[in-house]
Amino acid sequence: MREVTGTMLRVGLISDTHGLLRPAAVDFLRGCQRIVHAGDIGDPVILEALMAIAPLTVVRGNNDRDGALARLPETATLEVGRVRLYVLHDLKELAIDPPAEGIHVVVSGHSHKPLVEERAGVLYVNPGSAGRRRFKLPIGVGELLIDGHEVTPRIVELAG
Repeated sequence: MREVTGTMLRVGLISDTHGLLRPAAVDFLRGCQRIVHAGDIGDPVILEALMAIAPLTVVRGNNDRDGALARLPETATLEVGRVRLYVLHDLKELAIDPPAEGIHVVVSGHSHKPLVEERAGVLYVNPGSAGRRRFKLPIGVGELLIDGHEVTPRIVELAG
């Protein structure tokens, strides 16, 4: 039986902005209780803009090599309601066992390919790239709707 708590939390997911924060991405993220940026930010101004919308959790991507961005953590763990999230840029560098660590959702970026997949009871979500289009991949952002222990992921393609 699904537990209904009445307190739905919305976590916005963004990654691979590479210095470009699209107005459509900002519009999508408005109203989130938290935003997660999974790396390759490209410009610290993007973080300031996101923090003006909601509390922000951010990790460094492989292209975030300069200044303040280089000092960002490579991974982050956070709890949103009753759900534990683990954030890293490149899923191939996942060095923990999410189920053993009590992780419910792993958020990543890097590939620019949107992904929603469940493995061993853990949800893996990559919102895709919100920055400049790469190859023919979509431009996207995502969200997690959290109600108690229930997580509903959604990826939204933005016009590019």
